[in-house]
Amino acid sequence: MNNLIVDATRDKIFLTLIVSKNIYTCSYENSKINFEKLMILINEFLTKSKISLDDIGSIYVNRGPGSFAGIRNSLSTIKALFLTKKIDYYCFSFEDFKESKYVKYIDVPQMCEKYKIKKNLINPIYLS
Repeated sequence: MNNLIVDATRDKIFLTLIVSKNIYTCSYENSKINFEKLMILINEFLTKSKISLDDIGSIYVNRGPGSFAGIRNSLSTIKALFLTKKIDYYCFSFEDFKESKYVKYIDVPQMCEKYKIKKNLINPIYLS
């Protein structure tokens, strides 16, 4: 199963794609313009990685804490993918994995399984 990880909570938008044992990553400036075209950025990233949306089994999206605009836009984009393409998603926070000292993006799918993060549930954590 191919997994896409989206994190727009920080100063950069990070995309990570896990395809079998191959890992692809990219980052973009965290700006209003990039928020508005997040789906375009995801499509470009997948095209460069020679993967289509139809090949994605699950999407993992960081729900915060972090930027309100980044969280809102990434969650709405992923929710739209769920509604249109029926791709299941998991909303995680690195705070969910407190027992683990250092979690990398490639660890997120296993950590969500380990900590029983619920599928298709949104519960954002915004910074005040």
